[in-house]
Amino acid sequence: MAESTTPAASDAKSGRKNKIRKHKLLLTILGIAIALPVLAVIFILTFDWNRARPWINTRVSDAIDRPFAIRGNLQVEWESPAKTMAPAERTWRDHIPWPYLYANDVYVGNPATMPVRDMASVRQFSFSLNPFALLHKTIHIPLLRFESPRVDLLRLDPTHNNWTFKRNQEESRWKLDLERVVLTDGVVHIKDAVTKADVTAQVRTLDQDPKYGVGWTLSGTYNGAPVKGGGKAGAVLSLKQQSTPYPIQADMRSGKTRIAVEGTVTRPSKLAALDLKLQLAGPSMDQLYYFTKVLLPTTGPFSTSGRLTGTLGEDSKRWVYDDFTGKVGSSDIGGRLEYVTGGKRPKLSGNVRSKQLVFADLAPLIGADSNAAKQERNADTLQPAGKVLPVEEFKTERWTVLDADVRYAADRIIRDKTLPISKLSTHLKMQDAVLSLEPLEFGMAGGTVRSTIRLDGSAREGKNAIRATAKVAARKIQIKQLFPQIEQIQQATVGQINGDAQLSAVGNSVASLLAKSNGELKALVNRGTVSKMLLEMAGLNVGNIIITKLFGDKQVQLNCVAADFAVTDGIAKTRSFVIDTEEALITVDGAINLAGEQLDLRINPQTKALRIFSLRSPLYVRGPFKKPDVSIDKGVLALKAGGAAALAAAAAPVAALLPLINAGPGEDSDCARLVAQAREKPTAPPPGKTQRR
Repeated sequence: MAESTTPAASDAKSGRKNKIRKHKLLLTILGIAIALPVLAVIFILTFDWNRARPWINTRVSDAIDRPFAIRGNLQVEWESPAKTMAPAERTWRDHIPWPYLYANDVYVGNPATMPVRDMASVRQFSFSLNPFALLHKTIHIPLLRFESPRVDLLRLDPTHNNWTFKRNQEESRWKLDLERVVLTDGVVHIKDAVTKADVTAQVRTLDQDPKYGVGWTLSGTYNGAPVKGGGKAGAVLSLKQQSTPYPIQADMRSGKTRIAVEGTVTRPSKLAALDLKLQLAGPSMDQLYYFTKVLLPTTGPFSTSGRLTGTLGEDSKRWVYDDFTGKVGSSDIGGRLEYVTGGKRPKLSGNVRSKQLVFADLAPLIGADSNAAKQERNADTLQPAGKVLPVEEFKTERWTVLDADVRYAADRIIRDKTLPISKLSTHLKMQDAVLSLEPLEFGMAGGTVRSTIRLDGSAREGKNAIRATAKVAARKIQIKQLFPQIEQIQQATVGQINGDAQLSAVGNSVASLLAKSNGELKALVNRGTVSKMLLEMAGLNVGNIIITKLFGDKQVQLNCVAADFAVTDGIAKTRSFVIDTEEALITVDGAINLAGEQLDLRINPQTKALRIFSLRSPLYVRGPFKKPDVSIDKGVLALKAGGAAALAAAAAPVAALLPLINAGPGEDSDCARLVAQAREKPTAPPPGKTQRR
């Protein structure tokens, strides 16, 4: 009798069979999983990769949108990148074996819009390749190493260069993903038509340097000036990792301008962030424009050192030059500046301060420095012989490159070593090529001089044309404090100066602006004492001669000095100019030609009583600002007049006397009326309009 199979036994047998089938399936999958990498390794090691060169060349060319070719032998090894890297530069991924390709005689050409020649060539380069990324049409290169590269970077104009890899991914199904680059000995050449640069860097490997892997030396020209210098950088250039700062150090010179940096760069491919110690030096700050495109003022020789940090996004960039200190001429300087892009135009803002400002260091701002100093800072124009007013043109074509909002203050100002002018401050704004100083204020001899200046560089009346307006108010200037080094002034009775000016003009330099200026000038000095000796000690030679001719060598008591000038098309004419003394009433008539830099003034003394004067005839002050003459009706008196006195006379004809005259309203003269007129606010027409007489 046959044995019957129960349902339970049948189920157990079926379960064993299923379990065996599952084990076989798992073993098959495991075998395939092991076999595929082994087969891949065998394939990679045995395949003749030179057959793949056309395919690789085509895919890479398509990815970078320019010719690419491996023209020499191509072979593949299976190894980890760690063996070619310093221990400090390795990550865990670098210990994983990858296919490592060695390519000989490789070149990268320029894009189609550039001249047909190599952008880069290399004797040999090697790179690890992620084969799995190829399945996603991505050429993923974790590490790229160059041997004896030659790189030629070219820029034809602001929008065409060969180092920007722009590719519309909709046009290409392939993309390049490069993580790190190892640099070795080679040559990098940069030719830039925008900055007029033609610079070559010789790159060398540094084997014994614990921080830097490569160094370089520079030679060539930049903006027509010779360039030299050098620097160091890390051996591995990380293009992907945000947390891997790339060390860099450089010291470069172009002519007399020096830029030195030391610090780190994060994600160098996009310059995501920088943290550098930055040192700058040169003959003038405005020369940095050629390197940075940041508009800075014209100055004398300068040097600064501070921390430069940068956050560079896709649409905006932010640079901060913080805690910088340095010198401009003989003046100290320090503060914080911030440069931000992303708006209508870049904007420079910040706060700058000087503990001590030497007044002469302001001269380059308006082109009033010497020709020797101009040559040092490579000025375009030298001051002609015989001209006093600065003719150097303002560079208004640069005013459109940025906006600005910068505050500057100086705690103390030194003029001619002994004459203090204190606490200068100004708020500088640049908006749409309009530069304004609102206000420009400084303390002067116990009083204040406050100005509001507006220079509109967007005008198109001529080359670098500026529509300028200026309002100046001087209040309570104590004459004793103007010349603290002269003991006799401290003992004399001297008063204070008050004045107002309002001018408008169109021009492109200080000289051309004054030559076309319109407006009014008014000044008032109250009671005081003046003498030949005091004027001699103050260095006011023209005033010294005039006082000597009028009164001889003695002290003169003054009641009032009041001056009122109308300025029309660069000619300042006296409306009223009276000097009231105890002995005489002196009137001044005439004009000052600011365009021709000529004085033509007549000084008329009138006795108040029956006294004998050493000079009864009118006195004339005539001639150029550089060397004016004082003469009488008979004969001409030759004078030695310094440029400072001539400039003072140009600003106000009585400037040679005002600092030492003390006056007040006189009961027996027209001083009361003139005081009232002087206290009226001056006016000026809009720039380009003529003042009505």
